[in-house]
Amino acid sequence: MYEHKEDPPQGQQSTGLQGGTSAQTRTRTRRRSAGSGSDTMGRTVGPVLHWAQDVAAVTLLKARRTLFQAAVLLCVLVLLLWVSIFLYGSFYYSYMPTVSFSTPVHFYYSTDCDTSESGLCSFPTANISFMRTDRDQVMANGQPYRVSLELEMPESPVNEQLGMFMVKMSCYTKGGKTVSSVGRSTMLHYRSSLLQTLSTFLFSPFLLTGVSEQKQLIEVELFSDYKTNAYQPTVGAVIQVHSKRVQIYSSQLRIHAYFTGIRYVLYNFPLTSAVIGVATNFAFLSVIVLFSYLQFIWGGIWPPDQVRVRVMIGDNTRIQQRREEARKRMEKENSQKELSAPQVIGAVNEASDFSGNGTEKKPSMVPDASGADVPDTEKDGSHDSRGPEETDGSDALPQQGETTLRQRPGPWMSL
Repeated sequence: MYEHKEDPPQGQQSTGLQGGTSAQTRTRTRRRSAGSGSDTMGRTVGPVLHWAQDVAAVTLLKARRTLFQAAVLLCVLVLLLWVSIFLYGSFYYSYMPTVSFSTPVHFYYSTDCDTSESGLCSFPTANISFMRTDRDQVMANGQPYRVSLELEMPESPVNEQLGMFMVKMSCYTKGGKTVSSVGRSTMLHYRSSLLQTLSTFLFSPFLLTGVSEQKQLIEVELFSDYKTNAYQPTVGAVIQVHSKRVQIYSSQLRIHAYFTGIRYVLYNFPLTSAVIGVATNFAFLSVIVLFSYLQFIWGGIWPPDQVRVRVMIGDNTRIQQRREEARKRMEKENSQKELSAPQVIGAVNEASDFSGNGTEKKPSMVPDASGADVPDTEKDGSHDSRGPEETDGSDALPQQGETTLRQRPGPWMSL
């Protein structure tokens, strides 16, 4: 009924147990190695991640700081550039005078004469102002100018028969005083009848349409190097044509400046001058900003206040040390003189010692606190209390006729 199961042999049981134990051991070892590997990896990766995070934070902070500094530097450079351009423009506008000035000349003459004559009643005259505003002058003081008058005259038979005529110009100041006057002669350019005929035939289409006219432009140079005076500036001029039969279409007064030195360079080389001027201003302003930055951050390259304070402190300390040394030296000398000076026991007159009744005058003794008799040295103390010069002079030479008995200080006197 009951089945009997045979137990496995002991060897097989031990072998099975050992096999199971070794399998469990290997499994545990694998688990431990896997756990230790994961722990080791975690321990290794953790600091690396923290380090990477710190490096990223520091790098981001440095990048932000660098970007901010670059932005500030860029703004400062742009500001310096604009200021440099503004300074150069202001200098050019204030230093460079008017290069050229042109104004129309309107002649007037008298009309209250006999009209039967073909000529004018008076010479044609014009008044020209050299003032743009009440304070702004056309011509700068000390600058040479070329002044010329352009006359547009027709090639009429009257002007051809006129021949030479005079043009006079007189410059005056604000008070009406004439400071300069000049007269020049001029005339129409000669053209033969054949040349006039050919010119008329050739330019007949333009002459018929009104594009061209039979006229000549005469330029009269009045001043080649005119300079206005700062004490008597020129504010205007009067131009007069000395001919009553002259015929003029229109006229222009032209003033052109001749530059020399820096003005010549600024006018003839504007781009190069602008680059050099702006670069110079930029460098100068950069140096000023750099020194200001150093003064604000470091207190300057050579801080004079700190040096002065240090020197003053050193002098006061040195003076106090010298005073202290002198005071100690005087106290030491006084103490040495008090210890080395012998005390006076008493003075006996030689006449009373030898020619008297044979008695010797004894010094008065003052009882000490210890009961010993101590000689009275009030007078000697008064001598010792005096200065060293008086003490030396009085103790070194005793008076004549007296004998001074001195006693060297013994060990008992220090008690």
